[in-house]
Amino acid sequence: MKVRIDDDNCRGHGICCTLSPDVFDISDDGYAVALVAEVPAASEQAVATAAARCPERAIILS
Repeated sequence: MKVRIDDDNCRGHGICCTLSPDVFDISDDGYAVALVAEVPAASEQAVATAAARCPERAIILS
């Protein structure tokens, strides 16, 4: 699974960082960033949950 953040939609709520801190972080600007492009198998469920719970639908999975 691949992951990226839609920078135009992210508002920095940080839910993704709470649910999957090994894949997401908050930048110095206060918005989420994906630390990896390819999600480790062990983190796929947490990343899918983060995408589903993102209020801005800024997490793009493929």
